[in-house]
Amino acid sequence: MTTIEPKALRPGALIGIITPASIVKPELVERGIAQLAALGYRTRLFPHALDRGLLNYAGSVADRVADLHAAFADDEVDAILCARGGWGSAELLPWLDRALIAAHPKALIGYSDITSLHVWLRREIGLVTFHAPMLASDFAQADGVDHASWHAALSSTAPWSLGSAAGLRVLRAGRAEGVLTGGCLSIYAEALGTAYAPLPAGGVLFLEDIGTRPYQWDRLLLHLRYAGLFRGVTGIVFGDMAQCCSAEEQSLLEETLRYALRNFAGPIAIGLRSGHVSGGNITLPLGVPVRLDLDDPANPQMHFLEPAVTG
Repeated sequence: MTTIEPKALRPGALIGIITPASIVKPELVERGIAQLAALGYRTRLFPHALDRGLLNYAGSVADRVADLHAAFADDEVDAILCARGGWGSAELLPWLDRALIAAHPKALIGYSDITSLHVWLRREIGLVTFHAPMLASDFAQADGVDHASWHAALSSTAPWSLGSAAGLRVLRAGRAEGVLTGGCLSIYAEALGTAYAPLPAGGVLFLEDIGTRPYQWDRLLLHLRYAGLFRGVTGIVFGDMAQCCSAEEQSLLEETLRYALRNFAGPIAIGLRSGHVSGGNITLPLGVPVRLDLDDPANPQMHFLEPAVTG
């Protein structure tokens, strides 16, 4: 599939705000918008972003789809930022207009439940998307965003890398190259067996989650392996895991990951601070080639080999 890179965010870019999953607190939206304004961005809040529907959904399926379509179709909007995750994004998938979105490609930014949208956009049109800070979850917090990776991923065409300052640690040494895919583990896995499952595309796989205990990681990784999602995978990077279990269970979690991946031959890193983290959320472009260099435990590196944006 041809990869489509969205255009870079420039000073003064207009960012559209949508809520495709769970309801969001208006005060956090206001705080996040103020932070974006301080960074030099303009924002457009789409009509149903603050809706409150049944079962904690941010409005009806039709209204959430309408906002997503309108944000892509609006050529004044340079990128689409999700207000938060939660649950409900997968409900939108049967109703998404492939032709409309493909005709107006732009950056979709978010994580957690937004993984459903990342997977759909990758498999349907090959769009590079961004596992990255969200408006209410991260921009509304004083230290919620890692600005260096945000600008490197979304605004720059220069080479860049992540290392130990981003939390990266070596779980198994080695080197690997491939296109970066992945997202929130539980969302990634629950799509298997449906028409919206991630394709077994190989490359470097990034996985993170929240509230997922060691035994659940073992179970879900086995599920991915049985489903063929490790076919062609050259390396694996896990998130920082602090939101998954207590500090006392971290060593058990790492032991569990080694066990679950005992037959996987590639290098493995852990600790990358992207997604469900307590601060300084790192932006990861999904769909671009990367190189993992984990030979030196004192200096682990993930190099982004091509820009995620154009222009």
